[in-house]
Amino acid sequence: MNREWSELNKSMQTQIRKRDTYELGIKTLFDLRNRLMQTLISFKEELCREDFDAIPFINVDGYHSKTIAYSIWHIFRIEDIVAHTVISEDEQVFFTGSYQERINSPIITTGNELVKQQISEFSKQLNLKELYSYIFEVRESTEKIVERLSYDELKRKISEDRKRYLKLLNVVSTDENAIWLIDYWCNKDVRGLIQMPFSRHWIMHIEASLRIKNKIHYISKKSGLSHR
Repeated sequence: MNREWSELNKSMQTQIRKRDTYELGIKTLFDLRNRLMQTLISFKEELCREDFDAIPFINVDGYHSKTIAYSIWHIFRIEDIVAHTVISEDEQVFFTGSYQERINSPIITTGNELVKQQISEFSKQLNLKELYSYIFEVRESTEKIVERLSYDELKRKISEDRKRYLKLLNVVSTDENAIWLIDYWCNKDVRGLIQMPFSRHWIMHIEASLRIKNKIHYISKKSGLSHR
């Protein structure tokens, strides 16, 4: 794991556990997210369209077995669902902004159910410009939600009613690779959700995307082709 990101993540987790350092912890969280977002923006500036759809580690296990486009989708669909449906109990940015049509996505889910070539084909369908609009909007809306949370609210558990409603939305596939997410999220308190989907989850998939990017560049260099 990137040492800088790892240290910020550890500091944030320690800080939000204590009332007197909670506000500092939220600032640390936003600092971490800002640094990670800069990496995602660098992809947009440095990579060509085909790079976002490439899946050089298709037959391995791990987060790097995806595409960069899929990874970006996955990070922010999960964040949107957790921030709005699970924590804030309001409507997801995905729906209020009509992002399924704008991004041209065949699915409304997190994408956990997709494997190998399905991930590549899914990625090729996405409108990257609108995908980036979506991630910027989700990030901003999540951080507004987090800013409003008091220290005491971090201990709040997710209700059974909320869990039932989440299932009804069909934003998590019933596939065995995805359905576990509902229990995973709903068994955490709000603090636990901040510590995973809003921070560590970003790190894992962005580091995997960097690994994909480096592999693409290595293949391009070896073949004498430019990646741009």
